[in-house]
Amino acid sequence: MKIGELSRLTGVATRLLRYYEQQDLLHPDRLPNGYRDYPESSVQRVQQIRDLLQAGLRPEVIREIVPCFTGSGATFRPMADPALAANLARELREIERRIDTLQRNRDAIRAYLAAAGEPASEAA
Repeated sequence: MKIGELSRLTGVATRLLRYYEQQDLLHPDRLPNGYRDYPESSVQRVQQIRDLLQAGLRPEVIREIVPCFTGSGATFRPMADPALAANLARELREIERRIDTLQRNRDAIRAYLAAAGEPASEAA
């Protein structure tokens, strides 16, 4: 399928699909006329990439681990691999660190707003 069809099926802009290709996350074939030719499996691969990006993983991590997953959305499941598990454990620790930082920042902003007499819900 051509890039426009993949974009339509996944809801992902063609520009972003080309970015995924530049990041070595998608691997279309090239037709003699230079057009990209994506296999049907690319729909699921794009969904996997989107799921992993939403989970906070960086493209370089996704490049390494996406071949170790099957399915997408509610059926997205890892395949057992000890090296993958170790990499994901590191990524989980980093995500949890970022969450802790964001929560501390949120609490500090709330405290500032309370001290300034501004309710936090109105400031948003």
